[in-house]
Amino acid sequence: MNKLINTIVALTLAGLAGGVMATEGGGTIYPVGAENYTCCALPPPGLYGMAWFQHYSADAVRGNGGQVVTPAGFRVNANAVVPRVVYISPLTVAGASLGAQAILPIVNLDVNVTQGVQQSKTGLGDMTFGPVLGWHHSENLHSVLALDIYAPTGAYRKGDVANIGRNHWALQPVLGVSYIQAQGLNADLKAMWTYNFRNDDTDYRDGKELIVDYSVGWGVGGGWTLGVGGYYYQQLTNDEHNGASVADNKGRAVAFGPSIRYDSGKGWFITAKYQDEMAVRNRADGAAFWVKAVFPL
Repeated sequence: MNKLINTIVALTLAGLAGGVMATEGGGTIYPVGAENYTCCALPPPGLYGMAWFQHYSADAVRGNGGQVVTPAGFRVNANAVVPRVVYISPLTVAGASLGAQAILPIVNLDVNVTQGVQQSKTGLGDMTFGPVLGWHHSENLHSVLALDIYAPTGAYRKGDVANIGRNHWALQPVLGVSYIQAQGLNADLKAMWTYNFRNDDTDYRDGKELIVDYSVGWGVGGGWTLGVGGYYYQQLTNDEHNGASVADNKGRAVAFGPSIRYDSGKGWFITAKYQDEMAVRNRADGAAFWVKAVFPL
């Protein structure tokens, strides 16, 4: 029974809320679906604060064939408050604004695998930092190129069913585009490729991953944009355990749901969205609610 529980947990507690649930197998260190409208349009030079709130819940994990592999009563609930600081310098590189960012999530995690196997934790998650370049091709069209570096700052203990940290480093090149109109089409695409390093405590390394956050909406005036958003996630290579490839364990998921944005016109804006996961393989199958606020400091 312990082997089954460990397998379920390894499939489940991976990549929810960006380090909110962190253990190896079928997941990602990036908070899939985190971005929304104007994700890839850097602001003018200055210091900016951002804050996300995420609630994620799931009552099933799906295996390689899409079948539910968790017992009755299985449940995961995660809540995260994620502060982010972005600095945009007055310097330019190849016509792009040069900036840097840092993110440190605060996480509450509750996992119930089966009767008698339950754990809750609250604490700091894994930190993200790195440089970013942003181009303004026109008043409406913007793009970014960045490198996100994930550091294992979150609490981790081998054998726990709920770990806030993943206990390994990761690198993630990012390429994104935003098309913005106060009235009319708004569209955003942020593509990421993730390289995971090894968890030395378990000798496990997650495979390489492709992640795409997206949003499409229509500016209706008064600062409001209404539409849809979500993500696409595909693990590209097998995990490795003790130097051997782990077959039939590649994660996959698509998420879709309503998305809205309000721009105050005074330098701050807020977005919110709900996204339901589908076509899930080797991951938790659930739903997430996101709120994001951006404001100058």
